[in-house]
Amino acid sequence: MKRKVGTKGAGRGRPTAEAATPGAPAIPGLADARKRIDALDDRILDLLARRASVARDIAKKKHAAAMPVFHDPERERRVLERLIGKGAKRFPPDAIRAVFREVMSACLSVEQPLRVAYLGPEGTFTQLAARRLFGLQARYRECATIDAVFEAVESKDATYGVVPFENSTEGAVSMTSDALLDGNLVIRQEHVLPVAHCLLSRAPALSQVSTVYSHPQALAQCRSWLAKHLPRAQVVQTTSTAAAAREAQTDDRAAAIAADIAAEIHGLPIVRSNIQDRAENATRFVVLAKDDAPPTGHDRTTIAFGVADRKGALRRVLSVLEDADVNLTRIESRPSRSRAWHYVFLVDLEGHRKDAAVARALAAVAKSADFVKVIGSYPRAEALAEERPRVAASHEPTPRRRRR
Repeated sequence: MKRKVGTKGAGRGRPTAEAATPGAPAIPGLADARKRIDALDDRILDLLARRASVARDIAKKKHAAAMPVFHDPERERRVLERLIGKGAKRFPPDAIRAVFREVMSACLSVEQPLRVAYLGPEGTFTQLAARRLFGLQARYRECATIDAVFEAVESKDATYGVVPFENSTEGAVSMTSDALLDGNLVIRQEHVLPVAHCLLSRAPALSQVSTVYSHPQALAQCRSWLAKHLPRAQVVQTTSTAAAAREAQTDDRAAAIAADIAAEIHGLPIVRSNIQDRAENATRFVVLAKDDAPPTGHDRTTIAFGVADRKGALRRVLSVLEDADVNLTRIESRPSRSRAWHYVFLVDLEGHRKDAAVARALAAVAKSADFVKVIGSYPRAEALAEERPRVAASHEPTPRRRRR
């Protein structure tokens, strides 16, 4: 006859006990602690519902005031900064950012889901950057090309677009630069995402991998690791890291270099993590919109200008910026689309276009250059040290991840 676990004396001041797993020793007070967790979860859920109700009330007020959009990225940024400053000593700052990003995304979706286009396919670092920026509740549209992302925003099929702008080791993304030069959209926001490449494969051991698929940029960023650990493997370029993951799905001797989000989506085990050659490898993504951001006091401005084909023309423009005491953080040259062997320069400046010093500098540059185009002023993004991945972590294959 089986004996039941008794509760005799439970109401006489004795601490309750609960086994964590069948057959494990009882842990005094565990049941009570779990009840407190359940009660706290119920309170959190109630507060989330109340927050969503207030968000709906705000949306109605915006409707009444004929405000054109519901999403306010500057307000969201201030909310996150306040919460991180208030709770950083009690809860990990990265977790505060992630949790409240999803809370805000969910509250926004109650009234009007945000439409965001990104450079696809699903499972790329651009999708991961878009999720970090707008949360899981936004309505995402994957686009096959950078030009298609621009078109989605220009045609109002999406409120924002997310595209890669530059990589810390491989340099500028020329297609994004050219589209910004030729189009009417501006940069509204930027996000620096540390790039952590993983080797995904169904192969039972690393030694049995005969082919490695990935995007050319990812292959370049893992060149030394591949030479050391898979010197005999055939390297095959693909159109994206997500496409590489699809290739590795069908061949037990193939592997893909991709983000961990691709492992989740395509159901591939992670054989090795953080195989990029440089720990500081990061990609800067930009948010495309019809209007840029208001000043925050911690801004960046991207401009483009052209100069005449005369001796010292570029130096004169740069001298104007120096004389205005405006700091340049980046300069890139691109071939002009209108004249052969002529070049256009993209420059990042510290400050907002509405700041007095920057405004004076832009007016002075306009007098020395053939043309000047402001591509956007927006808050500067900082890569978080906590997010920075380590290099070439080696461990046993992890269990296969399931699609969520």
